[in-house]
Amino acid sequence: MGRAVPALFFYGRKQMHEIINLPNGVRIIFEKLPFVRSAAVGIFVETGSRDEALAQGGCAHFIEHMLFKRSEKRSAAELAFAMDAIGGQINAYTTRESTCFYARTLDTHLETAIDLLTEMFFDCAFDEGETESERGVILEEIGMYEDTPDDACYERLVRGCFKGPLGRPVLGRPTTLAGMTGARLRTFKESRYTAGRIVISLCGNFQNTHIAQLSGRFSALPKSGCAKRTLAAYSRHVSVRRKKTEQNQLCLAFPSNPVSSEARFAMNLFATVLGGGVSSRLFQNIREKYGLCYAIYAFQSNFADTGLLSVATAVGKDTELRTLSLIGGELKRFADSGVSQEELQRAREQAKSALVMNLESANSRMLKMGNSILALGYCLTPDELLARYDAVSCSDILSLAQARLDLSKMSFSALGKPAGEETYLQAIGL
Repeated sequence: MGRAVPALFFYGRKQMHEIINLPNGVRIIFEKLPFVRSAAVGIFVETGSRDEALAQGGCAHFIEHMLFKRSEKRSAAELAFAMDAIGGQINAYTTRESTCFYARTLDTHLETAIDLLTEMFFDCAFDEGETESERGVILEEIGMYEDTPDDACYERLVRGCFKGPLGRPVLGRPTTLAGMTGARLRTFKESRYTAGRIVISLCGNFQNTHIAQLSGRFSALPKSGCAKRTLAAYSRHVSVRRKKTEQNQLCLAFPSNPVSSEARFAMNLFATVLGGGVSSRLFQNIREKYGLCYAIYAFQSNFADTGLLSVATAVGKDTELRTLSLIGGELKRFADSGVSQEELQRAREQAKSALVMNLESANSRMLKMGNSILALGYCLTPDELLARYDAVSCSDILSLAQARLDLSKMSFSALGKPAGEETYLQAIGL
């Protein structure tokens, strides 16, 4: 390791990745894969929509868009042409709790990709003309999601379950976007994109010079920590919304664990058995046995301090009450008896296979490492992750099912040509 790179800090045993803590608070995690010819690098910022004031709704996502526009050195087109010239890819995403900018490229072009990514990150011009143009793009993006019934149904549910910043839409609203200028976006970025909130993740075939390149650029940030967020609290919510759709969208939700909970491995298997694939209980019963829907699934949304376990489907108005009755029956049976050893083993193999196959991609490994450091402060190795899944028992899942599937705490959202709230709740079994 060259002298330009600070001392390493290791977590766990048999670690395949290494971590650098820069003096200013920036963390860099990296894993060398010498047998590949590509590399992926990501910049993760612990800032999302839940970190915005009410009038700033959509600001974090707007900034994500703006970093792809004009920099102090190049236009948006020149940035795009420069990345295409090396055959690379640059992308980004914003969530309720984080923003990520990342690049993938051949190992021979990694230095150029890092230069482009950091230029976007540090030197965005926040041109007022570009801001006005991008506002229109984001308004179209909002319209696109509004025209996606399952997204609209789920977002309405989250907004009701979590009052305050966590429940607000990541994209913002037209009323909040209208007041955003380039200058205001720059101010928000400068206040939130601070050293203590930043994690850099690098994976693939790279050299020590690339780590030094990243360390040198990010060491220039002033030292900072990371402010505590206001805790979010789950509250039961039931809503129905009329919208012109072919089917009625239905979504049920229960309070669940935060992303850092040790229960997350058992909960992943819990959700898989309940509605995580074609062998799941909900799929086999609601779709295969009764033919009431095309798709039905259970999924989790986990945040820093809370979470949701949800079940979603879309059905015709004539069959929605029967469908909800069957879903309610499955939830009660799950809470009463948990899972069989056969179901647990099948879910375990699904989870382990998905994990291992996903980690065969340098880009996927980079994203997993960055998100782990940002959310947990550490990163488990693949072997440690597999061991966590192997340790889950049937009794673990039964205990979670009894705690989580409390119908008195269930939230519900319907979108389409809905019936009344009470009609739905009675069908589920309340």
